[in-house]
Amino acid sequence: MKTPFFTRTHTLFAGLLFFGFAAFGQQAPIQFFRPYDQNGINVFETTKDDTVAYDGFKFRIGASFKQQFQNLKHENAVTALNTPTSLVPIGGGFNLAMANLNFDVQLADGVRVNLVSYMSSRHHPEFWVKGGFFQIDKVSFLNSEWMNKLWKNLTLRVGHFEVNYGDQHFRRSDGGNGLYNPFVENLIMDGFTTEIGGELYWQKNGVIAMVAMTDGEIQGNVTRPADRSPSFYTKLGYDKQITDDLRLRLTGSLYTKSSSIRNTLFAGDRTGSHYYLVMENNSATVAANFTSGRFNPNVTDNVQAIMINPFVKYRGLEVFGTYEAVQGKNAVENGEVQPASPTATQLVSLGNRQYNQLAVDAIYRFANDKFYVGARYNTVNGPFLTGQVGSGATPNQGTRTDVQVNRTAFAAGWFLTKSVMFKFEYVTQEYKDFPTGTIFEGGKFNGYVLEGIIGF
Repeated sequence: MKTPFFTRTHTLFAGLLFFGFAAFGQQAPIQFFRPYDQNGINVFETTKDDTVAYDGFKFRIGASFKQQFQNLKHENAVTALNTPTSLVPIGGGFNLAMANLNFDVQLADGVRVNLVSYMSSRHHPEFWVKGGFFQIDKVSFLNSEWMNKLWKNLTLRVGHFEVNYGDQHFRRSDGGNGLYNPFVENLIMDGFTTEIGGELYWQKNGVIAMVAMTDGEIQGNVTRPADRSPSFYTKLGYDKQITDDLRLRLTGSLYTKSSSIRNTLFAGDRTGSHYYLVMENNSATVAANFTSGRFNPNVTDNVQAIMINPFVKYRGLEVFGTYEAVQGKNAVENGEVQPASPTATQLVSLGNRQYNQLAVDAIYRFANDKFYVGARYNTVNGPFLTGQVGSGATPNQGTRTDVQVNRTAFAAGWFLTKSVMFKFEYVTQEYKDFPTGTIFEGGKFNGYVLEGIIGF
């Protein structure tokens, strides 16, 4: 049940005020932990570096808060007003404030728990739990020297957590947490979701290897077992500080899912896009149309995805790249949905749709990393699905049209402190080859977004 706006607003304000005062006190040190402030930038998987001495149970409360001012404009080829494909009028204004609540607990030496909740977000304005996990980096509680030696290079993470597919999710904005992202928004095709399962890591001398298995869906469910299968994913990479000035990282990830009621690898963000109501029609609302500016490939039944991420940091210059190849389809295309009449023409399983995404970020940080400027180019191409009907007497598998979406963004940021920053982004996004009569035909949006963020 959704919280009334009045109650939600005052609860959010009181919570932020409490956590703001708490931030002035010293936070409990947590082992093998990614900070929520500027110290967490360019942190990917937590390493096996044992830099925090264990001295008992610790409980850490943190929060992330974000406020935006948006001034974007959009257009498409539709000339008639008040039609399903005419765009909602938008102008300059403040967007909904987003906030996250972070709990981190040190239970034992090398054993911790993480829980993140969304206090306010675009898609779910009410309080909403993102997920949590149990992470083991030491096993001294087993009282086994052999296990201690075995676990020297291992990390186990279990729970309902953000799956470690690719490296881009480490640099994206997540609800109120936007300090890790030098830009305002995430990639056009946003590979992010939470699933229930486990990840096992092995790390040594810069080499990273991970294998994982999850239930493959954003929630747990025990119904329709014949239509569900686990997701398997893996990552292999190398991350090394070569010299004091040079860091190199290269990883490759593979995610595979053979059958699902609704896989959400590209639709798992429950907080929403940071470009509000761009390319949406007249009946759109902020909460219901929460993926504005993104492209969802809708591969919900089975999916195979590969992401490769190079990262180079030389002094103040950072270059981060993403290459992604995705293929799959949904249940209607898979032939799992059939006409109600047995005499009607039965649907056959179609071939997979295929998508490619390329993104390159270049960031330069200066003045002891207090300021940065950056640029990003991001493009996605693949089939756009129209006319699909997934229920009723005459289901339709739809029509596939090859399209392309291109985005160019320029950003600048200023860290007032390690926990407080402002950022500015100017963005242009264009929609190419979309079918006549769709809202994206001749589509384009551009403009700027200002963002203030607190994270601790």
